[in-house]
Amino acid sequence: MRYLPHTRDDIDSMLKVTGHASLDDLFNCIPDHLKTKQGIDIPEGLSEWELNTHMEALASQNIACKTYTCFIGAGSYDHYIPAIIPYLISRSEFMTAYTPYQPEVSQGTLQGIYEFQTMVTELLGMDVATASHYDCGTALAEACLIALRKGGANRKIAVSSLVHPSHRQIIQTYIHPAGYEMVEIPYTKEGLTDAAALEKMEGIAGIAVQSPNVFGNIENLKAFKTAADAKNSLFIVSFTEALAYGLLKNPGSFGADLVAGEGQSLGIAKSFGGPGLGLLAGTQKQMRNLPGRLIGKTKDANGADGFVLTLATREQHIRREKASSNICSNNGLNAMTAAMYLATVGKTGIREIAQQNHDKAVYLKKCLTASGFEPILDSPFFNEFVMKAPQSFAEKRKHLIQNNCIFAGLDLEPYYPELKGHYLFCATETVSKKDMDHLAKEVKS
Repeated sequence: MRYLPHTRDDIDSMLKVTGHASLDDLFNCIPDHLKTKQGIDIPEGLSEWELNTHMEALASQNIACKTYTCFIGAGSYDHYIPAIIPYLISRSEFMTAYTPYQPEVSQGTLQGIYEFQTMVTELLGMDVATASHYDCGTALAEACLIALRKGGANRKIAVSSLVHPSHRQIIQTYIHPAGYEMVEIPYTKEGLTDAAALEKMEGIAGIAVQSPNVFGNIENLKAFKTAADAKNSLFIVSFTEALAYGLLKNPGSFGADLVAGEGQSLGIAKSFGGPGLGLLAGTQKQMRNLPGRLIGKTKDANGADGFVLTLATREQHIRREKASSNICSNNGLNAMTAAMYLATVGKTGIREIAQQNHDKAVYLKKCLTASGFEPILDSPFFNEFVMKAPQSFAEKRKHLIQNNCIFAGLDLEPYYPELKGHYLFCATETVSKKDMDHLAKEVKS
């Protein structure tokens, strides 16, 4: 980005045009009681090398994942990113985060989004996918809004209590101002959503379940599809670990109406928490209700392949009152990254990576059990699981971070108060057997 400073002469010439004597006079329209009296405490300027030193010192206070071994997942996962991905995505042709408004002159970008949408539908078993959204939480909230808008007199959305806690908060933020209500479906002692609890719930426009859920357990999606059909509700499936569907049956095979998930695992770095990649897909029946944009493939006047902005249901394309959403900006760069990742690893690669994730998590659980942890849930899981820790673990965990550069699980108590002393552990292909054996040894000693 170019830096264009204003010289004193530049400022004087501009003030002459505006008819003001000084820069302060430009703000005379602001009432005095709204102006700061003391001024702003801005440090003195630094030379270039001093500023670089200062920024490096600030950066050194952060903890970089590359220097730490991380056994935390909970919606953001460490995965190997093939070297070709950062090389390609950094090219100037791709370095844009937005869908173009003149698609006829942006064929490359549109083709990239088209390929992304195609691969997402194949991964999730759905008919159509949108161009992408901010993250899983916002995509899931949009899916819930679709169900509520189609629900008529039914003004409630039933959301599993094992949907990621942050995503449940986002849903509340979206639907509460519109007068809708979110009711939570409790979970069982097996760490699964209690489908039987839905029988007593009335006025339900949609049912949202995460699988694998926040505990890493695999839900019985068939049971929730049956419950949704019985209540004439839309069935929504969410996920935070896209690679799980390299092994698991996809949501489409269970009859999901809408699927919303997080695509960060598809070649996107964790980057201190973001940005993520919201995936949202649906059946053909839901196509016109989906927010955002859909890219299609056609032929031009000469018979050559061409890509077009087929459907755009946001307020910048159609009348605001007709828009399905007005806050669904496309994370275009991350969507392109995910498309590159999926094309690079392919179907076989995704299955192999998913198998490694599952197998390593099983091994880690076995190691921790031998080290004094208690496995409290006996449900099938993917790459994360819940363990009850020995009483001394809380202090030992702090020691592991400070002295061993190990993040040993996520404390679940702040999110589920009834699970005091329980931790969520995760293992992906990035942790080695040596790493897991080392953790087991440290927590046992």
